[in-house]
Amino acid sequence: MQCDLSLLQDGDTASILEIEADEALFHRLHALGFRLGRQVKVLRHGIFQGPIQVAIGTTQIILRRCDAARIIVKPIA
Repeated sequence: MQCDLSLLQDGDTASILEIEADEALFHRLHALGFRLGRQVKVLRHGIFQGPIQVAIGTTQIILRRCDAARIIVKPIA
C-alpha cells in the first residue's frame, strides 16, 4: 500500500517511493535528505491542518502539508 506523507499518523515510519514535485521543490527536498528509498518518520502534525514535523535519520524537518502530499511513501509495519 502506498500513500502520500501527509496521510501518515504520528509515529508512523515509511520508505520514500517517489517525489511528485516541480524541479525547484524536488531539489529543495533532495537537499534536505528526501531521497528515494530513505526512511522517514512522522513526529507530529500541527493543529488545524498545520505543518508536519518529520525525521530523516537524525535530521528533523517541518514541511507544509501541501509539500508532504507530494511525497509518495510506503508505510513500514
